[in-house]
Amino acid sequence: MAKVHPFHSFETTCPFTSKQETFTIWMKSLILNGNGCTVFDSQGQIVFRVDNYDIRCADEVFLMDQKGNVLFTILRKKYKFSRVWEGFRSSNDQKEPNFRVRSKGNRIHREALTYEVKLGLEKNQPYSHRIECSTWKSSFCKISDQFGGLVAELRRKKASCGVDLGEDVVSMVVEPNIDLSLIMGLVVAYCLINCKM
Repeated sequence: MAKVHPFHSFETTCPFTSKQETFTIWMKSLILNGNGCTVFDSQGQIVFRVDNYDIRCADEVFLMDQKGNVLFTILRKKYKFSRVWEGFRSSNDQKEPNFRVRSKGNRIHREALTYEVKLGLEKNQPYSHRIECSTWKSSFCKISDQFGGLVAELRRKKASCGVDLGEDVVSMVVEPNIDLSLIMGLVVAYCLINCKM
């Protein structure tokens, strides 16, 4: 099967939300027999995508815009007792990651999970965010900033008649003045930690 390779763009701008926005994340790649996800805005237009082809839980993943321009390269880092993923923005010429996501919950007992997020690492001005899920296979997850304010929340999407669309379809609500590509990078890292793509 021929592969469509991502195009590394160093001119991609970072879209910020101007108001609260809702997105739909479909935990499927648009590539036949591929792994990844596709993100749609409220108008049904593709905003972001991840295509891992036939590899599940790859060590290197590209978050792309709808044209295939790479926004973040997300890499697995090997640490003894935790799963860590680091994200590098395509326009970042430095060797430090823009963000790092680390699991802090107890995976054995499937208790409430917390993921520590460090941002601003490339500027040597780190600050923290958190990703919290109520249970291991939670239908609800939230991302909060260093002050505990809500940044984004994810939950299983339901049809207008109230029917749950399953684990593969997630609704993501993002608060105003947030870098969408950065939040999506954090969501991709969270999914990779939990082998969801």
